Amino acid sequence: MTRAVRYLAARTLDTAPAETPEPGPGEVLLAPAYVGICGTDLHIFHGDMDARVAAPAVLGHEMSGLVVRVGPDVQGWRPGDAVTVMPLRWDGTCPACRAGNQHICRQLDFLGIDSPGALQQRWTVPAAALVRLPDSLPLDRAALVEPTAVAVHDVARAGVRAGERTVVVGGGPVGVLIALVARAAGAEVRVVEPSSHRRLLVEELGLTAWNPADDDVPELVRQWTGDAGADVAFEVSGAAAGVDTAVDVLGTRGRLCLVAIHPRPREVNLHRFFWRELTLVGARLYDRSDFEQAVALVADGTVPAERLISKVVPLTEAPAAFEALEGGDVMKILVDCTVNSTVDGTDNTEEATA
Repeated sequence: MTRAVRYLAARTLDTAPAETPEPGPGEVLLAPAYVGICGTDLHIFHGDMDARVAAPAVLGHEMSGLVVRVGPDVQGWRPGDAVTVMPLRWDGTCPACRAGNQHICRQLDFLGIDSPGALQQRWTVPAAALVRLPDSLPLDRAALVEPTAVAVHDVARAGVRAGERTVVVGGGPVGVLIALVARAAGAEVRVVEPSSHRRLLVEELGLTAWNPADDDVPELVRQWTGDAGADVAFEVSGAAAGVDTAVDVLGTRGRLCLVAIHPRPREVNLHRFFWRELTLVGARLYDRSDFEQAVALVADGTVPAERLISKVVPLTEAPAAFEALEGGDVMKILVDCTVNSTVDGTDNTEEATA
């Protein structure tokens, strides 16, 4: 029997034996290799999503792994295939789905939130959720495809074009990925981030970072743009001050893309929206084309995923990794699900590579 990381209650996780259902029609059994811990996972860990998450719950949706077995009627997949998972299951009948926006289905089942996720050593998922990985892409780097797909979707929603002055407010993993994807689209990018550790990484990646605690960010943007203001701003901080900054830096007809999850309503300077004819767009999740583009960006090094991985821990240390992320001085922590793969201490991973 394999193990899983389970959310039990606010700030309470454990690792426990897990029984994974055999793949049924249209399903595939996976052996997760690496699973990233993201901001949504932290929201769950803090108890902020208890109305949605039914404990005990297996978390995790940023992953890479191998196919172990395929269920009846599954075509195109075989044991040993390297994959990631687009962790969305939609009903296909709601107004959003009928309009072609399945990724924001009104009854969306988000794997790792609404149903069991990837922080376990065997995981049964719909075959339709699989996204193929190139054999040349290391599986630890491939665990960052999902957050990169978020960034791809965000940059597309904001309509970023070559040469546009773009400000990313929040230099955590998603903020940095947005900055990298926007730069790949030809934008000039600045990142606003209070953590010195994260600013250093941003600078090492060839981007410019500003500290909102010491710098007058709107004034810096004015000087940078010749008093025109930014064309695009991304709010990725989740903080009220971040919203203010993202609005204040925009020039005439600038676009604000809201990425962060704000747990409570925020005051917004709507007069600035009126006066400068600003546009606000929301960006949530991704579709398959975003995932496929993300695979390409990670595989060709446009997104240097290895630079964003701060630490890799075994499955048994995942609960402590959640606490480490709260400090803010790390970027991405991956959980290695391949180590000590069974409760009795025997290794059960060979079937995944058969």
